[in-house]
Amino acid sequence: MEYTPEQKYDLIKQAVLKCGDTDPIAIARAVMNEDFVGMHGPEHHFLDGAAFLMAYHNAGGKIISDVCLDELARRTIKMPGAMCGYWGVCGSVASVGAALSIIHGTGPLSTDAYYADNMRLTSAILAKMAQIGGARCCKRNAFLALSAGVAFVKERYGIPMEADKPVCGYYLKNAQCLGKKCPYHPHSSDCPNTY
Repeated sequence: MEYTPEQKYDLIKQAVLKCGDTDPIAIARAVMNEDFVGMHGPEHHFLDGAAFLMAYHNAGGKIISDVCLDELARRTIKMPGAMCGYWGVCGSVASVGAALSIIHGTGPLSTDAYYADNMRLTSAILAKMAQIGGARCCKRNAFLALSAGVAFVKERYGIPMEADKPVCGYYLKNAQCLGKKCPYHPHSSDCPNTY
């Protein structure tokens, strides 16, 4: 079935609202398996931040989840696909960064520490992505962005989110998979569960 971007966003929102997990990767993976989420595509620009917001909420973060998800949707629907290659900024990173700014009410005129925190988080994620290189993979980049986001809010704010290192089950669907170079590929030496 074909879905408009707005339909995908609504389906993603409804799916994440049902998740009670404190691990945003687990939330994202559950939704990634739905037919309205492609292997790659701009729906990840909403999904990744939405999974982060729900895990934050589920871990005791003081946010109103449906209000925050609606704001995230308003921000991320504007982001085009292929940002990583054309803009040098991964949509997953921008999504998790937007989620963090929503959590703290950060805006372009903010002068508090949260403004700098957003920049620290997103630049650290982009640096990790740059070390791995391309081609793009929305699943790999989601796992990287969400893992870094969890570690960041745990350390900086004491929110007890979790993030188990996943083993990718999507690599056979990705014609541009980096194989063993990807830390989530099942045959990578970095992967926690090889077979």
